[in-house]
Amino acid sequence: MSHLAERSCTPCHGGVPPLEPAGVSAFLACLDPAWRVSADGASLVRALAFPTYHEVMAFVNAVAWIAHQEDHHPDLIVGYATVEVRYTTHACGGLTENDFICAARVDRLLRG
Repeated sequence: MSHLAERSCTPCHGGVPPLEPAGVSAFLACLDPAWRVSADGASLVRALAFPTYHEVMAFVNAVAWIAHQEDHHPDLIVGYATVEVRYTTHACGGLTENDFICAARVDRLLRG
């Protein structure tokens, strides 16, 4: 799982169960420690702060590009100097490997 950012998302259709807690924990261990699982266990969340609005928007646009490439789209909450990234697989009602692949790509983006 060390190369999670190198994987590609697979199309997800309804009826596929979300990851079990052990799978979530295993994938979470591959990400930056700033990622957390939401209280309901259905989302992967990371809050970020940036020095300027311009940097916030550059980051948001880069995440949008990742989403476009993978056809897997996060919810983004954008503030003047903050962004919250929230991944979930709506079709499955919880977390799938796709969420962790995209989170790993965000981590790679932030590392430069």
